[in-house]
Amino acid sequence: MTSRPVPALVDLRNASAGYGGHAVLHDIDLTIHTGERIAVMGRSGAGKSTLLNLLHQNLAERVALIPQAAALVKTLSVFHNVYMGRLDRHPTWYNLRTLVWPKRSDVSEIEDVLDRVGLTDKLFAAAGTLSGGQQQRTSVARALYNGRSIVIGDEPVSALDRVQAADILATLCARHDTAILALHDIPLALANVDRIVVIDEGRIVLDAPARTLSASDLVPYYGG
Repeated sequence: MTSRPVPALVDLRNASAGYGGHAVLHDIDLTIHTGERIAVMGRSGAGKSTLLNLLHQNLAERVALIPQAAALVKTLSVFHNVYMGRLDRHPTWYNLRTLVWPKRSDVSEIEDVLDRVGLTDKLFAAAGTLSGGQQQRTSVARALYNGRSIVIGDEPVSALDRVQAADILATLCARHDTAILALHDIPLALANVDRIVVIDEGRIVLDAPARTLSASDLVPYYGG
């Protein structure tokens, strides 16, 4: 008895994308299945963010998004910024009440999420008082709290040291069924994902299992 093929989450064929009338991606063929951990790589300006935006458009209702800029409300606390990961799952009155009088159950759940990213001591600190790395971890925590099955992250660990970054990547991959992450750190990507997609000048120039690649295969795409 043969097993049925796993349906694709997204299947792009000859796709193009851009912004402001400017084409960025050209002839993109990319199929992604549930369970994959994918690093999107390439030099700055290659089209990584545009590809992530295109994937997000196709998968939006199932995605927890980590944008390149942390996209935090700096005047609100870490708690409230993380809580925003589920704003659309509560009525307006509940969200307004949470702004001034959060339920203990919500606080407890967000404390648990912050523990995973090492920020429990910043629960009610204003986001604007955090370091760049702490703001990035807050953005990661918001995606973890969101809890949707797919995470798309645009350089989600760029402000962290390699030890912290590896821990955060492991947490994201454990929490979400599928992870699609733009990464710039070659050793970090090779150690933490199972597939690497490289973009160069708006085209996919390499798409291979991470286990078959070495740093020397990827360095040329960064100008090395």
